[in-house]
Amino acid sequence: MRISIATFFDGNQTGPLNDHVAGVARALEERGIGGVWLSEHVVSFDHYDPAFPYPYTEDGVPPAFLSKLGILDPMTTLGALAMHSTTLRLGTGVVILPQRNPVYFAKEGAAVDLLSNGRFIAGLGLGWSGQEFVATGTPFGKRGARMHDYLQVVRSLWEDDVSHYEGEFYSLPECIMLPKPVQKPHPPFYFGGESSAAFRRIAKFGQGWYTVQSPVGLKAHLALLADILAEHGRSLDDIAIAVAPEPGGPSGEGMIEAYAALGVNEIVLPCFGNSLDAFRKQADDIVRDAVRPASIV
Repeated sequence: MRISIATFFDGNQTGPLNDHVAGVARALEERGIGGVWLSEHVVSFDHYDPAFPYPYTEDGVPPAFLSKLGILDPMTTLGALAMHSTTLRLGTGVVILPQRNPVYFAKEGAAVDLLSNGRFIAGLGLGWSGQEFVATGTPFGKRGARMHDYLQVVRSLWEDDVSHYEGEFYSLPECIMLPKPVQKPHPPFYFGGESSAAFRRIAKFGQGWYTVQSPVGLKAHLALLADILAEHGRSLDDIAIAVAPEPGGPSGEGMIEAYAALGVNEIVLPCFGNSLDAFRKQADDIVRDAVRPASIV
């Protein structure tokens, strides 16, 4: 089982940011941590519209810190991490593909995969903030159908000698995108979400599922995912499961054992710090609580 971290860089680090990112990459590899997942929000808002509920709180209200949160672009940051690491898997957790241009995402993803020699994971989600879609000039409605078209554009650009796609939301004329990613046929698609629609997307396009789940919740969702995969001639063995544990669940060896029993391939734990010393301390805690237990389960 791989133990990875979820983090972001907000530009408030002590010292030059490039030195901080390089130091983080080295600190993680030295401690045997397997990967880094970076999230995305291009803008934030003083007041979030309740018509677009936040999916990770019971009342749908985003945490207050989100209004003041700045996050470096994940694709650019993964490219920097790639240059200062040799083993870390580098994932987006998640990029909001329906509000991006799919051709530029394909180009950026290929660059990260090449710079890392095949360590990029394309973690993708639909997004929840309609306000963010407005800010990017993208319709919020039918974003699932738009994702469907965009995925096929990205996949064609990564796989085909001459790429082309015609869909409701995107028309890609015959063109050639070079260079191609290192991973064949393409870097893996991991999808967020726990709905039937999200699982159908995994079944049709995915190589992985990235989720925030307790072991109890995960067990129920895995049963649904297995049924939908079977409808597409696939099984859970075809899908890598990456889980960020919900707060308040089991920890240490008990956490590792609970997720391992469910077939989880990767546990993703938060790790932050605006100084390298603070970051290293959190990483040391993750080694004690997760990396070492995972090595003996």
